[in-house]
Amino acid sequence: MLREEGESEMPRALLLENIDPMATELLSSAGYEVQSLKGALDEADLTAALEGVHLLGIRSKTHVTAEVLARRPELAAIGAFCIGTNQIDLAAAAAGGVAVFNAPYSNTRSVVELAIAEIISLARRLIDRDRALHAGIWDKSASGSHEIRGRTLGIVGYGNIGSQLSVLAESLGMRVIFYDLEDKLALGNAEACGSLEELLERAETVTLHVDGRAGNAGMFGAEQFSRMRRRSLFLNLSRGFVVDHEALRDHLLSGHIAGAAVDVFPDEPKSQGDEFNSVLRGLPNVILTPHVGGSTQEAQYDIGRFVAGKLVDYSRTGTTTLSVNVPAVALHGSSAARFALLHRNVPGVLARMDALIGEHGLNVDGQVLATRGELGYVVTDVNGELPPSLLAMLTELPETVRLLTFP
Repeated sequence: MLREEGESEMPRALLLENIDPMATELLSSAGYEVQSLKGALDEADLTAALEGVHLLGIRSKTHVTAEVLARRPELAAIGAFCIGTNQIDLAAAAAGGVAVFNAPYSNTRSVVELAIAEIISLARRLIDRDRALHAGIWDKSASGSHEIRGRTLGIVGYGNIGSQLSVLAESLGMRVIFYDLEDKLALGNAEACGSLEELLERAETVTLHVDGRAGNAGMFGAEQFSRMRRRSLFLNLSRGFVVDHEALRDHLLSGHIAGAAVDVFPDEPKSQGDEFNSVLRGLPNVILTPHVGGSTQEAQYDIGRFVAGKLVDYSRTGTTTLSVNVPAVALHGSSAARFALLHRNVPGVLARMDALIGEHGLNVDGQVLATRGELGYVVTDVNGELPPSLLAMLTELPETVRLLTFP
């Protein structure tokens, strides 16, 4: 189990935002005392809650800032039980020796299925029909109702979700075009567009599946909506801050946009049952969902299993495969003792470390080193118990960021 030198108490994990119980089960079985909370925490409350905590699990609403990380140096790893990690200061985490893991693939299918459902619902104006019938009005009409077969779907962001949506949409008879900042291989008969403007002028339905990088903030506003074809449909299941909702409202009210589905918002309530406000509330043929793109029982179970599994692997063996902020290392097999050294990426650290191991009468049975930017990370197996004096010398190396042992 992951320990820093000198620690002896049972390690603790804190899980926020109603993470699937599978995560608690896995971490508990790995020897962690687990506390689970349903809601998100602000900076002050998070700092207080992290006292004595080694592993933190969050979703999208809890922000782990540099200030939080500086005040809680005992925190060793963070699991983002979602796709995005922009809610975590990754650079500050890396500088403090805190490994961060996420779930880049586990909820892809759930998001794609919601997008397909919303495209069909908007094209058939099912929301308006549903509201009328609940109001006691029988409005049996084909007016404004269309098939999606033969329609052109424009996907902005052709990553894991966008590309899988491309395949399913094409199987339903849609023509698919896409735009991505990077050169991506088109799947099936999908066609890449040379610019966002080209996609907007050709697509009858536009759906956003971009990541949370800062450069995407406000990328879709009045100019982009005005370029879209008249009476087209718009979906955003990516990040709330990428869309100007006032501009979307204006284009919906003018009739230029025939319908919209929005699952993410610039400001979202922190806890279940909190009041939700948006300028899009009450508009016809608009589907608003509370950030549930990946919220199926199947996806949440898979996310809980995957991210907690990464935290357990790190805790037990120092494995950092698929970490988003520290070098990726996996050393298979085990010897009498293992330690991991996260250090500044400068020449000579490995040589000095191995020399210290030899001076203590130990042999290296296995060793893997990887670097990433300003950091290096080495996991080492030795053929005997780790002397406290060796661990003290490794900790005192000027390049050491964090030393972990795995008894």
